[in-house]
Amino acid sequence: MITERETTQTTGQFLTKRLDGAIYLIFALAVVLTILGISVLRAGVESETLANSSRTTADPDWSELIASMDRMHMAMGAIKRSGNSDVDFVRLMLPHHQAAIDMAKTQLLYGKDAQMRRLAQEIITDQQSEIELMQGWLKQRGSAPAKESQTPTPDSGKGN
Repeated sequence: MITERETTQTTGQFLTKRLDGAIYLIFALAVVLTILGISVLRAGVESETLANSSRTTADPDWSELIASMDRMHMAMGAIKRSGNSDVDFVRLMLPHHQAAIDMAKTQLLYGKDAQMRRLAQEIITDQQSEIELMQGWLKQRGSAPAKESQTPTPDSGKGN
């Protein structure tokens, strides 16, 4: 004869197995939904990138501005942490300042507004001076700028 205790124990085991299965199913569903969500997000980003890239061919000024930022992001992303926050700051600021110079040169090539053209010229002068200061600071400390931090200047063939 089956006792009430055995019935309760058997029922508990049955429910535990069912609950474990349900938890597994919910977890698997969450993983699938996450993967699908990432795929949808990636497709949206790729679609937006494609839309922007078709616009850049029609707008050389926009294309050059974006190229300057892309070079900066690549250079900054390639810098290895030194363990010295001052050195890391300077190494990261070098490509940032170079990108500002590159963008200001693009403004001088395509911009029409006199005030923005003056600002672009000031940016070129000021940022170049700051780059020289930071490079000297790194050199004094025996910590040359990382090669990754040297963003190439745009070669647009327009006499930059």
